[in-house]
Amino acid sequence: MRIAIVHDWLETIGGSELVLEQLLNVFPDADLFSLVDFLPEDKRGVLRGRRPVTSMIQTLPFARQRFRLYLPLFPLAIEQLPVQDYDVVLSSSHAIAKGVLTGPEQVHICYCHSPIRYAWDLQDTYLQERGISRGPGAWIARYILHRLRNWDRISSIGVDRFIANSNFVRRRIWRCYRREADVIYPPVDTETFVPRGEKEDFYLTVSRLVPYKRVSLIVEAFRKMPQRRLVVVGDGPQRRAIQAAIGDASNIELLGSQPRAAVVDHMQRARAFVFAAAEDFGIVVPEASACATPVIAFAGGAARETVRDLSLPSPTGVLFDRQHPDDIVAAVERFEREGHAIRPENCRAWALQFSTQRFNDAIRMFVDEAYRAKQADRTASACGLTSPAR
Repeated sequence: MRIAIVHDWLETIGGSELVLEQLLNVFPDADLFSLVDFLPEDKRGVLRGRRPVTSMIQTLPFARQRFRLYLPLFPLAIEQLPVQDYDVVLSSSHAIAKGVLTGPEQVHICYCHSPIRYAWDLQDTYLQERGISRGPGAWIARYILHRLRNWDRISSIGVDRFIANSNFVRRRIWRCYRREADVIYPPVDTETFVPRGEKEDFYLTVSRLVPYKRVSLIVEAFRKMPQRRLVVVGDGPQRRAIQAAIGDASNIELLGSQPRAAVVDHMQRARAFVFAAAEDFGIVVPEASACATPVIAFAGGAARETVRDLSLPSPTGVLFDRQHPDDIVAAVERFEREGHAIRPENCRAWALQFSTQRFNDAIRMFVDEAYRAKQADRTASACGLTSPAR
């Protein structure tokens, strides 16, 4: 079984790259393809020694610094990747990887982190972040995203089987593509994120500092609770704005980007983890649970799949209904009153359902089953029989 793994692009390490790392572990003989590869040398361990085949975008002027400016060319570029000689094409896609072209004898499985967010429901947020929400620039950008959205829908036809990273994304796949999807949760490193010692008296959030992560709401909430200490770990384009929002609040500390070991250490020691984004999965949430740390999270996105609220048996955290500072304050106060019902062993047990081993086993079985089904189809076709029901 010859396998090609196609990833959107390689620039930094996020949740989709952690999934890619495990795909490469499960299929060590697979070849890797990507739109571009600008991953720094100190982060290339996730590729397990692979050097991906890249697209024409890789060599265009200024691509290393600004490859996203070539967005209108992404569909054309991904369609040129040479994957025609493989039995199975496994795309890891939150944008355009699923648009790779395959033939009728191949099996194309898409592990979908999300349909293209900025072409669908987050279009306005995307344009506002880039300061092009009005005027001629906005008209051009909206037209480009309209074309991209149409391509995204059409290219979904070329996928044989979809895997969603959560039930939330499964519903988005249906809404955008009218395609069914199986759910396999992303891998959580439950062997690194483990409980340790007593909790300390601080709350923690770990996030890229970009608008949709809503870290500013958490900061604003803790400014209203000077008696509660908050530690913010992460970096990004909003760092100056977050620092300005913190102002003279002595109970809030912004640490910036931290090594993985420091992130684990803070998660192990934190009283609770606070999360305000509406995420497709949000891998930091079960990472916190794996450290036996309760989670206070916005109930949107996949949070209801990764956090058990205090209202449920064996709770692992507190959910709040609005992305608003007052709701975060209320959730923290509820945790202070009722958090004794959240047992460390329940948090840890809950997180284990997202383990790396569980993900690897599920992916291997899914790909093997899809490949066998294709082989059966070929045999039936060669014998002039009707394709067997799956």
